Amino acid sequence: MSNRLFAAGVAFMFLAGCATDPIPAEQIRLTEQAVAQAKAVGAVEQMDELVLAETKLAAAQSAIADQDYKRARVLAEQAELDARLAEARVLTSKSEAQLADLHGKLNRLRKQLGEQQ
Repeated sequence: MSNRLFAAGVAFMFLAGCATDPIPAEQIRLTEQAVAQAKAVGAVEQMDELVLAETKLAAAQSAIADQDYKRARVLAEQAELDARLAEARVLTSKSEAQLADLHGKLNRLRKQLGEQQ
């Protein structure tokens, strides 16, 4: 009987140990990289998505300090996605500007060709 009780206690302690969330150090690193990448492609501090990403990253780091690792992981994941959205919006805007420029050049070429005929 005491062996069963001991085994049950050990199993409970093992499961309780597995239930705790580890420090999301890798997720924080990924998030910091995503924020840096968004800034590198031209995201500015005034972009809502970048502001959200930086705010959530700071909150995630605060949650780590409070040892609330689950909350920290969720906030860091959200911050990473916000940073990637900021990056995507900047790249989309740049692509649209390049496309508009190419359309303008193409129209000028067509006009020049039409005048030469």
